[in-house]
Amino acid sequence: MPVATTTLSSKGQIVIPKEIRDALHWEAGTRLTLVSSASGVTLKAMPKETGRRFADLIGSLKHEGPPLSTEELCRPVDHVRDDGDAEGQG
Repeated sequence: MPVATTTLSSKGQIVIPKEIRDALHWEAGTRLTLVSSASGVTLKAMPKETGRRFADLIGSLKHEGPPLSTEELCRPVDHVRDDGDAEGQG
């Protein structure tokens, strides 16, 4: 990991040097968390929000036909490859 030095501005701002931003893949708009400790401050990138919530996914997978029982849903599935062989059979 690269090491760099920066200076705190009169407004309490710092510039994260380009080589550090590039190494961490931090772009403009990256949200950072600052964690204070006795030895200084640690910056961590917050996970990117996808804009989707779990609740948004309900109903996104459609099933045509009658409802399936829990037993049917839990039954193992035999996967067949495009060449017609069962997976793991050749």
